[in-house]
Amino acid sequence: MLNTLSHSPQPESPDIAPYLGKLVAFRRDLHAHPELKFEEHRTADRIAAYLGALGLPVHRGLAQTGIVATIQGRKPAAGAAVRSIGIRADMDALPVQELNSFAHKSTHEGRMHACGHDGHTAMLLGAATLLAKQADFEGTVHLIFQPGEEGGAGARVMMEEGLFTRFPCDAVFALHNWPSLPSGAMGVRVGAIMASANRFEIRVQGRGGHAAMPHTTIDPIPVACAIVGQLQTLVSRATDPLDSVALTVGKIASGTVENIIPDDAAIYGTCRTLSPQTLQRMLDGVERIATHVAAAHGATATVLWKPGYPSTCNTRDEARFMGEVMRELVGDAHAHTDVQPAMTAEDFGFILEQVPGAYGFIGNGANGQPGVNLHSPSYDFNDDNIALGARFWDRLVRRWFATTHKETQ
Repeated sequence: MLNTLSHSPQPESPDIAPYLGKLVAFRRDLHAHPELKFEEHRTADRIAAYLGALGLPVHRGLAQTGIVATIQGRKPAAGAAVRSIGIRADMDALPVQELNSFAHKSTHEGRMHACGHDGHTAMLLGAATLLAKQADFEGTVHLIFQPGEEGGAGARVMMEEGLFTRFPCDAVFALHNWPSLPSGAMGVRVGAIMASANRFEIRVQGRGGHAAMPHTTIDPIPVACAIVGQLQTLVSRATDPLDSVALTVGKIASGTVENIIPDDAAIYGTCRTLSPQTLQRMLDGVERIATHVAAAHGATATVLWKPGYPSTCNTRDEARFMGEVMRELVGDAHAHTDVQPAMTAEDFGFILEQVPGAYGFIGNGANGQPGVNLHSPSYDFNDDNIALGARFWDRLVRRWFATTHKETQ
């Protein structure tokens, strides 16, 4: 069975311009008052107040500080299914010391919005403003403001606490600002757009002793070094060059002083892949190399995996639909519908394991140049994106409900 799409005439969206000043001020206020994962109490209070002023029902408490606001459009014709859509924005900050000097820089030491979640929130509030002002679509919109994206798996927590049971969605969409894309550009792709991220720890057990008598020991340090060297072959020699894997050892810990050979060593790293099949091959390969290299030196090795975020894998129809809306809004030259995937990770991947949907990029460059990298202490969200993002969400929702899905043989 294939899905074909036909489009009903679409009403004109309201103008975002009268609301931009308020939205920019809101975004900069969030930037000045960043809150870390699951501590977004002030942020949530401000979001709830904004949504309440629009007359929207606001539901709070999922994942501690999460918010869901619902916009109810026209009821469908008798016998027709009630359609619903979700749009998600993350709202937590990072434990980074800001180096910017502008007026809205962080007022909290060691915390800043270094990933643009303040901007994502402002874009979705802009969309809420437009959709609430003219709710002449046939369906239900759930606006999801999610805490704890930065390492807290807030999306998973919200789902475990009943997000889609209480607020069912036929599809869910999200946007992330992307500094390597120029302002005014957007991107999406079918399939994996962000990688899975999993951490590992390898414990090498040897036998310690005096540095003057290494022959009486099993030194775990050269064993650990040999393991690290061989792990690189999992990417360079055991992975298809057209596949994508990032296997990184970021920390090795062992020993206490120069003249003592320690008993053990620990290796810490991450593995990022775009497919579960490649991930499984990496899991097996790290285990195999660690245990066998250790055994070759008379030591032992134990591998502990710490599961993280799954790959963010866009479903076909929803990604294509998102791309269509991007082309309508910014034009073919600025809509990249097969954008290069990134090896960063995003907990929206948990949502896409449960609900169809798509995750896209909105360019955060400026003056035709790439923007400051995400998670940099010099990062800031480009406020020009607030209007574009709000208009995009408004158009996507109206197009979604104006689209008739027909099944054909």
